[in-house]
Amino acid sequence: MSMIEFRNVEKYYDEFHALIDINLTINEGEKVVLIGPSGSGKSTLIRTINGLERVHSGQLLVNGFDLADKKTDMNKIRKNVGMVFQHFNLYTNKTVLENIMIAPRLVLKRSESENKKLAMELLDSIGLADKAGNLPSQLSGGQSQRIAIARSLAMKPKCLLFDEPTSALDPEMIDDVLNVMREVAEDSSMTMLVVTHEMSFAREVADRVIFMDSGKILEDNLKEIFFDGEPTNNRARRFLSKIGKH
Repeated sequence: MSMIEFRNVEKYYDEFHALIDINLTINEGEKVVLIGPSGSGKSTLIRTINGLERVHSGQLLVNGFDLADKKTDMNKIRKNVGMVFQHFNLYTNKTVLENIMIAPRLVLKRSESENKKLAMELLDSIGLADKAGNLPSQLSGGQSQRIAIARSLAMKPKCLLFDEPTSALDPEMIDDVLNVMREVAEDSSMTMLVVTHEMSFAREVADRVIFMDSGKILEDNLKEIFFDGEPTNNRARRFLSKIGKH
């Protein structure tokens, strides 16, 4: 069953055509990696899925709701679609524990006892239970990003979006974050869409790889075909020849 479906979606920024005739279906439980050069439209595409960017034409169906319809309640979408950003976006004046508990408290009306129990379980699962009382300013970048992932998981979403989650991190912190993402991917019910340049992660975790350039999807293939066979698109082949070994 499809979780996300783009039908002839177009997106503009003034005169700039950011997304061009996007047709894409992502099924429940699929792990999909989006790759491509900077400015290719990857982040714009992923940000339309939870309504951070509105599409200009076409249909975008997420969990049965049409995001192209201005009457659609985005809060209902975001209950089931979490997002992890490049720069963490933690509340700087709240503790790590509060950062994880606040959305389930306000949106899901989860009881405090259940909320705290789940938050501490998530912190323990990412190896940061000892940081529960810390403020974000007391964390490293890698720790902050792991907290951001736990915060999204606390909502128990059906789908989790990652927009280049390791691009702002020092190299030695990247593996810790990728390991948490690998654990998330082991949940067969979780739909994941990841914008990343981490090819080893894509090879390991993805079911499918989507290659974008200049606002278009140029390649959509199983990871085995994309990495170990040969992409059908010439631009994708050139891109892979430059970074595929990394």
